Amino acid sequence: MVQSEQTDEHILIKLQGVKKIYGSGQAAMYALQGIDLQIEEGDFVAIMGPSGSGKSTCLNILGCLDTPSTGTYIFKGVTVNGLNRNQRAMLRRHYLGFVFQGFNLLSRTSALENVELPLIYRGIPVKERQKRAGQVLDAMGLKGWEKHTPGELSVGQQQRVAIARAIVTEPAVLMTDEPTGNLDMARSHEIMELLVELNNKQGITIIMVTHEPDMAAYAKRIIHLLDGLIESDKQNGRAN
Repeated sequence: MVQSEQTDEHILIKLQGVKKIYGSGQAAMYALQGIDLQIEEGDFVAIMGPSGSGKSTCLNILGCLDTPSTGTYIFKGVTVNGLNRNQRAMLRRHYLGFVFQGFNLLSRTSALENVELPLIYRGIPVKERQKRAGQVLDAMGLKGWEKHTPGELSVGQQQRVAIARAIVTEPAVLMTDEPTGNLDMARSHEIMELLVELNNKQGITIIMVTHEPDMAAYAKRIIHLLDGLIESDKQNGRAN
């Protein structure tokens, strides 16, 4: 990996002048127009903004699913821009977890097997990965549901399985894109309380894209994007 210059030891993520441009010439569209952002270890950040504001593009870059057109992305002192595709994949595999609105669970696979999947990619032996997957499902309140397929689970349970799959590798950062978008209000608050617990008790840094103020209120910090720029970046007293 390509090393960056030294950064503050508590800074996990740093974006410097990050732009994302799609197309060229008169057809160029600036999804991000120059983002400067720092996220410390253990933070819980909600990214908000109207459709087209750049929040999903920002999350994709932070999650190494996309790359900036210009600017610098530094993760744990490493300049991500200097990594090739395989190195970025390794960074995702070892440091990042993802939770999406649509759950993205394998439909014909049990909850336990869904959670095991990232451990298979890491080459963890069968007994060890089954043990770890079972422990995480238990922690998610899903003991006794390990052999059920997603179709046999409620939407709230499916999202818990998705979160279990994302954290079974003990990631440094959990990236969540509208994690409550498919849930009713009661289940949404349950999932947000679970994320707060993961942040407070396990120290997992959480970056969440949401359009719902009620869900953003659970974060320690709320960033509003508008037209590809940071409009505001404020600490939120509720979760501190």
